[in-house]
Amino acid sequence: MNTTADLIEALRGVLGDPGLITDPGAMAGYVEEQRGLYRGNAPAVARPASTDEVARVVKLCADAGVGIVPLGGNTGLVGGGIADGQVVLSLERMNKILDVDPVNATMTVEAGAILADIQAAADAADAYFPLSLGAEGSCRIGGNLSTNAGGVHVVRYGAARDLVLGLEVVLADGRVWDGLTALRKNNTGYNLKALFLGAEGTLGVITRAVLRLFPKPRAKAVALAGCGSFDDALQLLHAAQRLAGDALMACEAMNGFSVELAEKHVAGAASPLEGRHECYVLLELGAADAKADLGALMEEVLTEAFEATAVEDAVIAQSGPQADGLWRLREAVPEAQKLEGGSIKHDVSVPVSKTPEFIRRASEAVQAMIPGVRVVAFGHLGDGNTHFNLTQPVDMDKQAFLERWHEVNARVHDVAAELGGSFSAEHGIGRLKTGEMARLKSAVELDLMRAVKNALDPLGIFNPGKVLPPRK
Repeated sequence: MNTTADLIEALRGVLGDPGLITDPGAMAGYVEEQRGLYRGNAPAVARPASTDEVARVVKLCADAGVGIVPLGGNTGLVGGGIADGQVVLSLERMNKILDVDPVNATMTVEAGAILADIQAAADAADAYFPLSLGAEGSCRIGGNLSTNAGGVHVVRYGAARDLVLGLEVVLADGRVWDGLTALRKNNTGYNLKALFLGAEGTLGVITRAVLRLFPKPRAKAVALAGCGSFDDALQLLHAAQRLAGDALMACEAMNGFSVELAEKHVAGAASPLEGRHECYVLLELGAADAKADLGALMEEVLTEAFEATAVEDAVIAQSGPQADGLWRLREAVPEAQKLEGGSIKHDVSVPVSKTPEFIRRASEAVQAMIPGVRVVAFGHLGDGNTHFNLTQPVDMDKQAFLERWHEVNARVHDVAAELGGSFSAEHGIGRLKTGEMARLKSAVELDLMRAVKNALDPLGIFNPGKVLPPRK
């Protein structure tokens, strides 16, 4: 194949007309990030319907020397799925739930399966798949695994990579690695699946996965507490960890301004607590035993925190709709921030015990850089992941504010690094953060990552320009 036209015709021969998109208008949704931050271009969008078709597409592109950008639901936030002249490989047609084994507590799925459909299939089998995030109605499991998605239940179940037993992966030369095991013990050499979980499509294309299932939580309790500071919120978390143990499913925190924005901009988002609080904490407890009195356990947690003056006010949901209302407040924060003006965003993690210090230090740093900047700090207190977002000052031009993005990012990321943290907790690196990889990762670590990349993808066809920074 000497030309792009030759490659497209060869791809059409493999995929047929339903499996190949070349019209620029029809490709728009595959080459533009949902936020509009990145707009790419591609000669074609390949939509294979089987692992064999994925392998054949990869082989054709490799032989032609054309790069490939694997794409799930296009819900990423760091430009990881945006093509720049490469063929987009969409897994959307490979969306089947292949098998559910309640006894082995596993589910086998194709990479294009939508996360919400996986959750529903687990529920129908009287089981539970705990990965849960805002985009679950449209994100696809291959993308979730490739980015090691986090979400609200990491405190109990871990991130996406902790929910996988086996993978099937198409390699850069078109071969298929069948690591689709459903075993919990398999001590036969290197843990190859770990290479592809969180690699953002730079090492191979995940086509199928064996996921872990868990007992369905039949009893739940949800509460919202108002605290005077993030230090107090941390004390509440510690009480929940000690008293509730494995029943603690989620611990989310929001600063007061986050809640104000949610109430201002999003219908149905309202705090039931009296007065205003510096920090709000959403706790969720869950147990497989339907008879478990989690309401009483939640009261015990809150009482201890009240007595320690860590909680100023609290409410425990008395029904499913009330619990949904409390979660609605937390889920409304990202939506509300979009409506308030320009945003500079950070997805950082620090050791859980360092979260209050990070928020204090980062807030002081950005307010010194941009007087009047408004901090929107919220996220997963239970695992140390804070979405430290900034809303433009009321009297500042939006574009002038956004032009400070990289300068502000660097300062906030430095604060996280000084506390032993990470500049990317759950959103990945993509295209957005390759500069920070070069700046904050050690030379040894980058060399190791490049060695893995060169071994598995020596021609560099998979998702070029993502994750790894170019050599200087």
